[in-house]
Amino acid sequence: MRFGIMTMQMKELIPAGLSPQEMMGYITTFENAALVRKLHAHGFNLVELGGDLTMFMPQTFAPPAIERLAALKAELGLAYTVHLPLWSVEPSTPLMPVRHGSARALIDVVRATVSLKPEAYVLHATGALAAEFYRMNLPDLGKALLMRQFQAGAMESIHTILSETGIPSRQLAIETIEFPLDLTLEMAEKFDLSICLDVGHVLSGFSGDVAFFDALELCLPRMAEIHLHDAPIPASQQEIVYGKDHSVLGTGDLDLPRFLDRLTEAQFIGPIIFELEIEEALASLDVVRAVRPDVV
Repeated sequence: MRFGIMTMQMKELIPAGLSPQEMMGYITTFENAALVRKLHAHGFNLVELGGDLTMFMPQTFAPPAIERLAALKAELGLAYTVHLPLWSVEPSTPLMPVRHGSARALIDVVRATVSLKPEAYVLHATGALAAEFYRMNLPDLGKALLMRQFQAGAMESIHTILSETGIPSRQLAIETIEFPLDLTLEMAEKFDLSICLDVGHVLSGFSGDVAFFDALELCLPRMAEIHLHDAPIPASQQEIVYGKDHSVLGTGDLDLPRFLDRLTEAQFIGPIIFELEIEEALASLDVVRAVRPDVV
């Protein structure tokens, strides 16, 4: 199996112990390729680039930075995926100017990185506003209608992204986030998209009242990428556990041996990205080796 790691490493992006002046200098001169090289030195040949860096570090996706990432890919034999921005964008909002601006921000990152030939572009098809309505205590019918409205907005944005970038539809992988899984799968079917299964999100109940291994089976036919981290399963099927996902493997409720065995049986060869800090990802790899040494 192909295990990788994300560049959204907060300890690397916002290091401790710097003065305000030093921090500003660090942010304005931050080099994405240097971080990728460091991740490779820890044993990761598969790296997910975080599109949200464009908000505070726009130089990280400027043409010179992309050229350095491309050179590094060739030098070290790396593979990339790209997580499209999720901070401050809402591609599903009914508010049309915000929806159109969000689609534009996503398209800009696709165009900036297309020369890197990423294996997948991971998309949060809905954002924080949709999640807020999803967790409101509303009548079932009213909530269902609202979720359909957000789904419609998301589908408009997906259509725009595909038509304006020209990327193959299967290169776009919509993630299992805080939005009903059935509506996410409908969007994937409509546009022939891939799925990014976020393990911790599904375990925590983000995607609705669906058991993890049932969700896995539903996603497998289109699954192009996995975000791997542990999380607790809610005590009640109607609950969502917040703030306890993105945990080291073995500290939550994931049945890791069963999960790895099913991936092996399905011959899954896509990226498996640890959405963890470096030390946590390495510790999680040790857990994988302990339960199924042959898959690493």
